[in-house]
Amino acid sequence: MTDQYLTTVLKEAERVAEHHDQIAQSTDHPEHEYLRYAVLRLLEGEADEVSMDVPQIDGVTVGYGEDDAMFDSWGDHIEWWETVPLQEECTRFRIFYPDEYETVPQIIVDVMAALGAWRVWSGSAAACGSYNHRERREVQYLWPEGHPVEEVLHERLSGPAEAVAPDGGRTGDVRDRMVVTEHSTQTDGLEPRTRRAVDEEMAVSLLEKGGRYEVQSASGNRYEVDVISESCTCPDWRKRTPEGGCKHLRRVDHEIKQGQVPRPDGRLPSNS
Repeated sequence: MTDQYLTTVLKEAERVAEHHDQIAQSTDHPEHEYLRYAVLRLLEGEADEVSMDVPQIDGVTVGYGEDDAMFDSWGDHIEWWETVPLQEECTRFRIFYPDEYETVPQIIVDVMAALGAWRVWSGSAAACGSYNHRERREVQYLWPEGHPVEEVLHERLSGPAEAVAPDGGRTGDVRDRMVVTEHSTQTDGLEPRTRRAVDEEMAVSLLEKGGRYEVQSASGNRYEVDVISESCTCPDWRKRTPEGGCKHLRRVDHEIKQGQVPRPDGRLPSNS
């Protein structure tokens, strides 16, 4: 059962990454953010789709936060800190459920076990100052940053390993090879950033030898792309550093491969 729930959590985390990527804009561990938000959506019955029948319990509420931030908010006088002290670089899940349950509902146990979290406390929500949940019970789990399940999600999000292109460049995600040929019009199956890189109006020009290009977007904003160091001055790259590059990096890579702009060493396209 745990394996099935792990698959379900991972699939929901993938949908979170695709549709709610803003939740990971300011973190060094985006996969961790996607997974813990996926758990919230799954247990609260808000998941978009699930691959198995997930039992729903009315009245389940999920809260989570970094353990050190939660400690700063609550202080050390709260009962659970005496049971399990502050754990740095951990998420603490607080899951509330109706007090009619004599034990923690099995769906909560199964989902948290699939995630790789461990239970550290359970009891009356009111006993720990949770006034809004005073007639409910709660169970708490800890889950560390860097857990192996994050690597599994990372691999699912980034796709197959990158390959080296014949000219020494990088092809990026294997799905991006669809846009390498000069007359390719198949963009529906591309990763979203690659699709935007191909479809949107942009003007690309070589700034100087060594792989520095300028990209002007349809809105008039100008960004500097370095294809050697794989960087861009746009907010998407600076805040999120997406796997495979921002759309501007991908657009430059695309136009180099299409022979539409000079190569990084300054040589003109071979078809010009």
